[in-house]
This record gives sequence, C-alpha cells and structure tokens, in this order.
Amino acid sequence: MKRTDGPYNFPMTPDQQIAALRDEIRHHEHLYYVLDTPELTDAQYDAKMNALKKLEAAHPELITSDSPTQRVGGKPRDGFLKTPHSRPMLSLDNAYNETDLRAWDMRIRESLPSSEQVRYVCEVKLDGLSLALHYAAEPGQSAPLLRGITRGDGSIGEDVTTNVRTIRSVPLSIGASRLEKLGLPEAFEVRGEVVLPFAAFKKMNEEREANGQAPAANPRNAAAGTIRTLEPNIVAQRRLEFYAYFLLHGMGEKVGEMLMSTQTAALEALRGAGFLVNPHIETVETVEQILGFIARIDAARDGLAYEIDGVVIKVDSVAQQRRLGFTGKAPRWAIAYKFPARAGVTQLLGVAFQTGRTGKITPVAQLDPVFISGTTVSRATLHNADEIARLGVRIGDYVQVERGGDVIPKIIQVVEDKPRGAKEIVFPVRCPRCNTELIKAEGEVDWRCLNISCPARVAEELLHWSARKVMNIEGLGESMVAQLLAPRTAAGVAIIAPEPDDTGELQEAGVRAEADAEAALPPLIGGIADLYSLKKEELTALDRVGDKSAQALLDEIARSTSAPLSRVLFGLGIRFVGERTAALLAQHFGSMDDIMQATSEELEAVNEVGPRVAEAIVEFFSIDRNRTLVTKLKNELGFTMEAEKRVTTTTLEGLTFVLTGTLPTLTRDAAKALIEGAGGRVSGSVSKKTDYLVAGEDAGSKLDKAIALGVKTLDEDGLLMLLEVPGELR
Repeated sequence: MKRTDGPYNFPMTPDQQIAALRDEIRHHEHLYYVLDTPELTDAQYDAKMNALKKLEAAHPELITSDSPTQRVGGKPRDGFLKTPHSRPMLSLDNAYNETDLRAWDMRIRESLPSSEQVRYVCEVKLDGLSLALHYAAEPGQSAPLLRGITRGDGSIGEDVTTNVRTIRSVPLSIGASRLEKLGLPEAFEVRGEVVLPFAAFKKMNEEREANGQAPAANPRNAAAGTIRTLEPNIVAQRRLEFYAYFLLHGMGEKVGEMLMSTQTAALEALRGAGFLVNPHIETVETVEQILGFIARIDAARDGLAYEIDGVVIKVDSVAQQRRLGFTGKAPRWAIAYKFPARAGVTQLLGVAFQTGRTGKITPVAQLDPVFISGTTVSRATLHNADEIARLGVRIGDYVQVERGGDVIPKIIQVVEDKPRGAKEIVFPVRCPRCNTELIKAEGEVDWRCLNISCPARVAEELLHWSARKVMNIEGLGESMVAQLLAPRTAAGVAIIAPEPDDTGELQEAGVRAEADAEAALPPLIGGIADLYSLKKEELTALDRVGDKSAQALLDEIARSTSAPLSRVLFGLGIRFVGERTAALLAQHFGSMDDIMQATSEELEAVNEVGPRVAEAIVEFFSIDRNRTLVTKLKNELGFTMEAEKRVTTTTLEGLTFVLTGTLPTLTRDAAKALIEGAGGRVSGSVSKKTDYLVAGEDAGSKLDKAIALGVKTLDEDGLLMLLEVPGELR
C-alpha cells in the first residue's frame, strides 16, 4: 500500500487505508495458504497485519466481520448450536478392490443410456472432518462467510463458525467481482474436509508432551477435536487446513443441489473463488484409468503432507448424478476406494481384560506404541480366549498389528523370532471389575460376567444409552459417567479421577479420597432410569461442570424421553439386538408390552430374528431389574412404548409398487402392508406399468431396470412421505 501526500494527490482517508490493507493482506494470505507461493516474509506480513489492527482500533466503527483481523476471537464459546444441513451430508459406499470398482462402474453404465459418455473425477480421500460453509451476499456486494457447520449425524451438525473463521485457507468473504466472473449466485454452500497436516500434528504433539499432556493419537482425531474446541485461539494455533470439493446452491428451490454442470467445473470455480482445492485430481473415462490413478496416489501417499485413506471416484456430469440418485445412505454416483490396511510390528507388553455392556470379557493387547496409517497404535483387540490360543501369542512376543480405516487395530500374527522370557496370557476366571465368576455358554466363544450390577456393565450400559444412534445425549461421555457412578464426598464431589485409565476402561468407581473416606455418599445414579432424576445442583458439584453445561445435559436427557420405541428397545442393550433388529421388532409388535410378553416362537416369526436372538430377548425380560427399568421408563418418565399407529387410507389407490433391497427399518412384509393398506398394489417385477420402485440397500437388477424404464425410485423415507403427504403423490 502506498500513501501519497504530494501536491497533486490527496491523502487516503482511514476507510480507504483500511480497505487497501485488507485487500493486500487477503491477496498475500491466498498466495501463502492456498497457492503456496508466498511473496512476503513473516515479518513483512505481520507488519501489515499490525498496521491494520492499529487503524481498526483507532476507527472501531470501520471493523467488519470479514476483516483479516477478525479471524481469531479471544472469547471462549459456551457451546455449539445444532444446525440442520440444507441437504444431508451422506457417507459413501466403499470399494476395496478392482472387482468392487468394476461392479460399480458396470452399475453406472447399465443405469444410463448406452449412447451417453460417462466420465469420472478421481480425487484423494482426505482423512479429516467434513464441513459445510455457507456464504450469502446482497446484490452487487461481497459474499461473507455466514456459517460453518460440522457433518454431525449427516442431517444436523454443529455451528462452529467462530472456529472456522480462524482457518486461513477459508475465505472470510468472496468479492463481488469474483462472484460475477465465476457465475456464482448470491447464496451458495461449499463442502469440504478439514485436515491437520502432519507437520502441524507433530508440532501440536510436541507442545502437548512438553506440557505434560498425552499426545493425540492421529491427525484426524486431532482435527475433529480442534474444530470443536471452545477456544478459537487454540484452533488458530493448530494450523488446520480446509480443502473444498463440493459447490451447492444456497437458497431457493434448488438449495442443496449441485451448482455447476460438472464436478470438474465445480472444482475450478472453487479454486477461482479462492478456496484450497486438492491438486491430486484427474478426470478419466475407464476403470483402467481409475486403477492407474489409485496406484499413483498409493505410491505417492507417504510423501503427502496430510493423511489420506483412499480415493473418491465421482460421476462428473451433474445431470447424470441426478438420474442415478441416492440409496438410503449414499449417492449411487460416487464411491470411495479404501486403501488396504497397513501393518506394523511391535512388542506385546501386556493384556488388560475389559468387561463390556453385556458382560463379555474382551482381552485388549497393550503394545509398545507403533505408528500405522497416520495413527499411533498402543492397543489392539485380541477378541477372546480362542483367538489368543489360535495366534499362540504370549506377553513379550513381537506381533504384527493391522489397522484399516476405522477398524479397531488387531493382531494378525506373531513374528517368528520369539524373545526369551515370553509369558503365557492367563485368561481370568473372575470378572476383573466385580470379581463374579465368569461363565462360558455352550456353543459360544466368549466368557461373560453375569452380574447385572457389575460397575463396568452399568457404565457401558449408560454409554450405550447415550450414544448418537440411541438417545443421542450430548455431554454424557466416559468422564461424566465415571463421576455419576462414583461415591461422593459430603459436599457432593465425586471421589474419582474423571479420566479413563491406561487400559481405556473407566477407572474403578471406588477410589476414595482419604480425608473424606468415612463421609462418602453413594453415587448419584445406579443405572439408566436415575439419569432422569438428576438435579442441576448435583451436577454442578462435579468436576468441571458449570451451570450452563449442567443445564445443557439436563435438557439433553429430558429431550431423550421423546425417542421412538425402536430406539428405546435398542438402548436397553439386549444381546444381539442392534439398531435394525430393534426397528424390526418395534414395527412387528407395535408395543414394548407385546415384545416383553412374546414367546421365542412369536419372536422368531419376525423377519431376521433367529433362535439365538429370540432366546436373548426372552432371557433379558425374564430379569426383574430389566422389567422394572422398562416399567419406570414408561409409567414414571413418559417414554414412548408404542410404535406409531398405521392409518389405512386410499392415498396410494391405483398405484403399483415394486420392492427391492433391504430397507433401513421396514421389513418387506411391513412395507407391503403399508402400501396395500393405503390402497396401493405391490408387484414382483418392474415394467412400464410400475409407478414406483421402493429401493433399499443392495438393490439389484430391479433398480437398474427401473432407471432404464424411467420408473420413479423411492427410498424408505420417500415411501413414508408419500403415505403422509397425499398432495405430493404424482
């Protein structure tokens, strides 16, 4: 910036000086953080930033939210607001080998007219945290960053805008001239991935270790934890990077839809708008070219500055994407090729035995830390006693450990050269937490603790109940559960270290503070039902729990009482009853009372429920403690214990449906009953007379034929919407 005071030039006014400095700083930030071609030294950049800060301090009325000085806010946040996405942030289906890729390519080509050319865009799959950034402008004005939202559960994320603003590769605004040049609308959404580069990850861990803190396990977890921290200054120090890969409409009828005609054009527009776009991108036309790209990326993987775990392949044409559509959980027009698991060799130092929610005893290998696929691995599962015997592993052995994707690290084999002094692993005969004798049922491989009041089992029950796919109670994690289950001092303070111990299991809830040993009060809760009688003053007496966080937790707990029957059933933690089985049972029986009273034979009449599952359900409800819990949830706490009633209508009269694949919650019989109950007809084959194909997971040739014939396709949610909204039928 030059300022002239000569006789023929007027001096710049403060607002002109500020505008010029902002433009110059933005230009150099883009050169440094996006293009990696800096023109200024750090000292020169700092001098310009300091000059801008001084001018803004002298003229606070001229400060705007998109000024470079406003990236870092000093005031900590109290929490994050849950915010819905304009369109769900879905996951991708996975391919693990060439066969999977060829099968996907064939499905794509068979679903589109043979006359159409198909192009694919190959991009590296960054191992980070997905974000959605929203921009909007007044006509003719710049578009400032309005919101940054985490992926969350795909439908609802958290507003982390304050933290996103500290990421230097995220533009705080897009200039009006640039918007016009790129043809961007007044409101648009950018989706991408936040990553922590290896160099920044290494620096962060060095600082943590210097401060006596445990190092973070891997860059992905560190990035996710950083973006959700309540201290924006910490986010700024960590040097996160944001890579953009989707450009969507931000308002109007097309909100959430792709903005450009091709993915290639979208990536170019994102680059032009000043976003960091990964350079490892290639447009191809054949599977052979896809495989070539994968091979090159895999070979270059160790030299990249950030962690990746595969390659994403997308159909380039947005028009073709629209015709291919979505399954219930993923787009049909994209797939993620996952790199094979990587392995490392390290020494087995010991084995810890953990008691799970159902009483299962799991041996966990404690390893000399080894770095595998971007993660420091210090533990691995040994599954059960039979697996220990099969591996022939002993304490002191050197073992090969494998980690692939999100899979828990596991020991693959023992290396041949065994050290002297290796010790046999002795499986316990009693529960490591409550000392109850362990039982191994006939025909099963697992040893179990059958004490339903075992502290470890109760803790795991609470963690399961609060999980995202069950009650989704934010704030009820391991540390909080440990405190709630711990004895207390006379002042109500939990007598327990709130962090997990070095085996990853919650610490023993009986660790007492000597000074108050005789004055200890019982734990605040003894199980799930007690959560709903917690008081704010009880929570604020706990370690690191303030008024706002206590109230937030109580609100989350209260909100969970509106959960549907299927989630309540899933949350009870019955062996073998997962999310899908719980939904099938709720749909079939309609009420918790009927499920509790059902015989094994009646339970086995439910699709996908076999003798083992039926026996586990009958056994669960034969225990007084479990029946008492259900009664209390229903009669005292107001939980929904009945499935939504189905109303017979003529909504679908005259329409023909075909069912294919596996739906998320409905059995095929249940879906058929819904359709026929509303006047529709269900056929076994697709033809030109078919009105709708209802497709679930693993839909086969019927889906391909429906697309070829132009038959409308629905997922389960779409079917339910037809039943509920008659006006949207045709």
